Amino acid sequence: MSETSLAGHDLAVLVDDWIDWAEAASRLEVSVGKVRTMIRTHELAAAVPVPGEGQKIPALFIDDELRLPVKGLPGLLTVLHDGRYDDRECIAWLFLDLGLPGRPIDALRENRGSEVKRRAQAMAL
Repeated sequence: MSETSLAGHDLAVLVDDWIDWAEAASRLEVSVGKVRTMIRTHELAAAVPVPGEGQKIPALFIDDELRLPVKGLPGLLTVLHDGRYDDRECIAWLFLDLGLPGRPIDALRENRGSEVKRRAQAMAL
């Protein structure tokens, strides 16, 4: 899948539930400044899902029980960013059905991240 096709996806259609930085901070029990840092260091990813709105984070990126980013997400985002994908493209890739079975974000949330990371590494080459 090329970067162009990832960038062209409508994130508002791919991702059902978005949260703003303040809500992410509340769920993670950290400050909004820490959420900003987590986005910058690729522990989380954010994008503007609808033109004219601010950046938001997919709600599925946060494990509400552990109050942390979903296990494996930070490493996966780093791999994708090393492959020169931006946050918007990373989010699109994570929410597309790539036949894992299912979407990569679902595999991460089910603790099946090894295959997701292998595919991300292959894509980032």
